[in-house]
Amino acid sequence: MRLSAALAALLTIAPLAGWAASAPTQAPPAGMADPIATQLLAHRAVYKLTFDPTATAMQKSGSDIIGARGTMGYEVIDACDGWAVRQKLQMTVTNSDGKDIIMSSDYTTWESKDGLKFRFHMTQMTDSKVTTQTDGDAFLTKQGGTGQAHYLHPQDQTKTLPAGTYFPTMHTVAILEAARAGKKFMAVPLFDGTDDAGTEDSSIAIVDWKQPFTTSYPTLTSLPSARVRLAFFDRAPGTTTPTYQVGLRYWQNGVADDMQMDFGDFVVNAKMAEFIPEPHRC
Repeated sequence: MRLSAALAALLTIAPLAGWAASAPTQAPPAGMADPIATQLLAHRAVYKLTFDPTATAMQKSGSDIIGARGTMGYEVIDACDGWAVRQKLQMTVTNSDGKDIIMSSDYTTWESKDGLKFRFHMTQMTDSKVTTQTDGDAFLTKQGGTGQAHYLHPQDQTKTLPAGTYFPTMHTVAILEAARAGKKFMAVPLFDGTDDAGTEDSSIAIVDWKQPFTTSYPTLTSLPSARVRLAFFDRAPGTTTPTYQVGLRYWQNGVADDMQMDFGDFVVNAKMAEFIPEPHRC
C-alpha cells in the first residue's frame, strides 16, 4: 500500500521490492507454499487517521504541524485480468497558527496479474484546489526487465523504467514473499505513477514474519503476517532523505493495518476501522 508522494512532501503503498521474480499462476511443486500472488484478497477497508504528537516531536523538531485527522478508504477489486485499486484520503492538518488545511488524494490504478502492465490516475487537492494530477500507463518488457511509462498529464511525456522496476501490487507481493522466506531487507525501484518524475527507489526493512494471532477480523486471524518499514526516495544522485516513510503490518493476503505514516513534517497513525472482504468473481 502506497500513498502519493506529493502528499508526503504520502504510498506508496502502494498500497502499500525486487526479490520475487513473478506472479506464477500454476500450482507450486509439492511441499512448496502457494505463491502470495494467488492469495491476494479483494476487499474494502476504511482507516481512521490520527495525529501522533510523540513521533512527530521525536522525528520532526520544529515542525509547524500540531494536529491532523481524517480517513483513508482503500478498495481492491479482482478485475479478472488484473487488480483494480482505489485509494481515497481526506485529511485536515492544523498548523501552529491554528489554521486548518484540508488535503485530499484520489488515486486509482489497474495492474495486470503478471505485473507487466499498469494504468494510473491520481488527483491531489488542497482546500478544494487541484495541486497535482497524473494520468498514464506503463509496461515492463518482462519480470525484472526494463520498461516505459507514458504520461498524458501533467504533460505528454515518456519515462524509461529501469531494470528491476515493480508496479505497486507486485511490490506488495514481493515484500510478502521475502518476509515469508525469512529475508530482512531489500531495495528496489518502484513505479506507481503518483508524480511525473518516473521511478523512485524503495527500501524495505522486514521486522518479522508472525504466525496467526487473534484480531478483530476472522479473515485475518487465520493468516501469518509481516511487520515492515518502507521508505521511498527520489532517484536523483546523492539523495539520502526519503520523501515518505510508512510502517505497517501486511497479512499474507495483502491486507494492511496498524500503519504509522511519516509525511515529512508530521506523523499520522492509521488504524483499520472497517474491513469487508469481497468475493472473487473470476
